[in-house]
Amino acid sequence: MSLINTHIKPFKATAYQNGKFIDVSNETMKGKWSVVVFYPADFTFVCPTELEDLANNYAEFQKMGVDVYGVSTDTHFAHKAWHDTSDAIKKVQYALVGDPTATLARNFEVLIEEEGLALRGTFVINPEGQIKIMEVHDNGIGRDASELLRKVKAAQYVASHPGEVCPAKWTEGAETLTPSLDLVGKI
Repeated sequence: MSLINTHIKPFKATAYQNGKFIDVSNETMKGKWSVVVFYPADFTFVCPTELEDLANNYAEFQKMGVDVYGVSTDTHFAHKAWHDTSDAIKKVQYALVGDPTATLARNFEVLIEEEGLALRGTFVINPEGQIKIMEVHDNGIGRDASELLRKVKAAQYVASHPGEVCPAKWTEGAETLTPSLDLVGKI
């Protein structure tokens, strides 16, 4: 069964953000768009490149009213230590959520049980707490924040324009489609 259009399960966690430990929960995410990005572990190889890419695009997410959460099964203390020692992670201003009990990784179905690590899972959640986009990668494959931005813009567009859909490679300002019998076989 897919998690698409399901509501996120209740959770409470501690995150490191901008020099402080903060509480994060499913309630924290309600009322605005959220992106939750799972990654395997702090102090690794592909992970800092992805988190830095997100950090470099964070201002754009913020302009769109989107909160970003990086999540691994490390603790919030490990996130702070990584932030303090890595040039790439020093750029991160969004919340790095600790999930040492793997509750979130299980809730989002990305936990590799035998390793206690998460797969590279990306989830876009609407203000009502529903998962609108999910993408899960093998841990050897890095993600692209600019493509994630495009997808979030499409999800926000579809949410605010009922009856319209975004075709492949849709970008902000491009034409959308209004599904109807008249379009069948004409695209």
